[in-house]
Amino acid sequence: MLELKQMSRAVIVGHKSIFEETVDALHKANLFQIEDFNEDDSGLLIGRPFENVDEVSKKLIKIRSIANLLGVKDTESKKKDTSAVLSSLDSTLEKLDSELDVKTEKKNKLESELKDLESLKKELVPFAGISIDLDYYRGYKNLAVFTGYVSEDIESAVSGITSSYDMSYDPKEGTLVLFVPVEKSAEVTDMLAKYGFRELRVPDVSGVPKDLLSEIDSRESGLMEQIESIDAEIESLKGKYADFILASNEVLSIEAQKSEAPLRVATSESTFLIDGWIPDEDFDELKNVVYEATNGRAFVSRQEMTEEDEKAVPIEYDNPKVASPFEEIMDLYARPRYKELDPTTLIFISFPLFYGMILGDIGYALILLALAVGIKKAISSEAIKPLMNVLIYCQVSTLIFGILYGEFLGFPLASLHTDHGMEEGLIKGFETINLFASPVGGEMITYPVHRTHLVMTMIVFTALLGLVHINIGYMLGFINENRKHGMSAAILEKGSWIVIEAGLLIAILGYAALLPSMATYLGVVVFLAGFVMLLKGEGIKGPIELPSLLSNSLSYTRIIAVGLSSIYIASTVNLIAFEMIWEPGTQIGGMTIFAIIVFLFGHALNTVLSIIAPGLHSLRLQYVEFFGKFYEGGGRKYDPFGYIRKYTEE
Repeated sequence: MLELKQMSRAVIVGHKSIFEETVDALHKANLFQIEDFNEDDSGLLIGRPFENVDEVSKKLIKIRSIANLLGVKDTESKKKDTSAVLSSLDSTLEKLDSELDVKTEKKNKLESELKDLESLKKELVPFAGISIDLDYYRGYKNLAVFTGYVSEDIESAVSGITSSYDMSYDPKEGTLVLFVPVEKSAEVTDMLAKYGFRELRVPDVSGVPKDLLSEIDSRESGLMEQIESIDAEIESLKGKYADFILASNEVLSIEAQKSEAPLRVATSESTFLIDGWIPDEDFDELKNVVYEATNGRAFVSRQEMTEEDEKAVPIEYDNPKVASPFEEIMDLYARPRYKELDPTTLIFISFPLFYGMILGDIGYALILLALAVGIKKAISSEAIKPLMNVLIYCQVSTLIFGILYGEFLGFPLASLHTDHGMEEGLIKGFETINLFASPVGGEMITYPVHRTHLVMTMIVFTALLGLVHINIGYMLGFINENRKHGMSAAILEKGSWIVIEAGLLIAILGYAALLPSMATYLGVVVFLAGFVMLLKGEGIKGPIELPSLLSNSLSYTRIIAVGLSSIYIASTVNLIAFEMIWEPGTQIGGMTIFAIIVFLFGHALNTVLSIIAPGLHSLRLQYVEFFGKFYEGGGRKYDPFGYIRKYTEE
């Protein structure tokens, strides 16, 4: 249950005449992880790609470019026969490429024309309020023409220089068009500078700007319609060819992988040698696959694993299907090393447990459960489904604790008798049942468990829960150390912590008179023995980390702290909505609607926090407090040579 799949290092050797058949068989089997060959002084060389690699690569680039252009995404579709896809690939790809080229070229021309019109429009807008044909702005020998922006009407200033002028001014845009005799141009230039004149380029077209702008708007509208029409045609191509594109991309990707496989393999003039990894349980199947594909002409051997090999072994999980979604949480941290225990199954238990203890609300559990199931059904991504499964497990746990706590969206389900009177619950007639007095803080354990009235009890309980969780980590660490460095190292490095804890427990029980008084001295002796063991096993680092035993245990009290914060947020939302804004029983009106909006928005926000806060804190307790006691990690993922087909079949 805590073990990884056992791996074997295997070597496949054969004559180059059967190289392609061997690669093809390995790819179909999807079992063997090829270890990349690095050239050395053995005389072996990296192989050369198969002859079809260039052709395949060109087609693959083209099909992926078309897929990107059309926006073809991964979808569920009926699988196509590989031979049928290959037989029609060239003709269909050429036809699709030709159709797409015609449409994209036409669209590019229209978009280019539209862009030019937009540029011209920007140039014409400043002249829109001046009804002068643009042809009249140029071509004079005896007249100077000034076009630009000024901040105010300057006619009086112009008339002071010359009486022979013609001026148009648009106060809305601040655009000026001024005609003056050439001999007065220098004086007018100096005058305009005083008014902050900024020159405008006159568009190189003919006609009145206002009329031209109207024509441009009409032309733009026509161009947009044409572009939309072409987009619709391109979209129809997407619907027509989407299955072909997905299937072709898959087939070509497979061919490219196989064609480039020799670049990972050692070869000589006449032989090839493929080195790699395979799970022990699949070794016999690998032999059969290779022998059948090559008629027994390729040799498959299992290699003895060295210490260096163990550092490079690819890691494949071997967990029950129900626990496999939590492998995503492991991968977020790091895969185990080959001889380490795999704690995925333990996380499958502890992560939802902590999450449910923190949130513990029936209402939020049902909302998030429905959300997770909906997303899982709506999104086919293999990366999303495991995360949704994790969320589903967490909400099942939350629902169980919600029933234990008797909470629904921050409302208590059961009424509770307190020193301040009766606290009414959501379910009329359902009252809290007293079970027994807590040994901590004089609190009463009840059903449902009212967390807000059992704070001290919950703090102690979560700290003790943390101590159990941490000690499970020490026991796993003991096993890991025994595997890596032997029993002596395991006892000194990990067993010492358990001895120290036992000594502290005995001493505390003796001091509290729960054991004979001599137990106090015995506990001190056991503690000192554990301290010496720790010092010998981990050096000075061990005693320095002793205070972390207490701090790590106290970290688990965040389970109650974060849980209470969620309750108080929900309760505050309920208070604001149904007591401060609208009191039940009063006339329904505008305040009722406002109260409902506040209620929905407040709980929607708290729902988001209910995903983040319990998840992050549960994750922290795994990664920091738990993993820190036994886990090293750093293994690499097992990645067999092959392809998981979605759109084609042999």
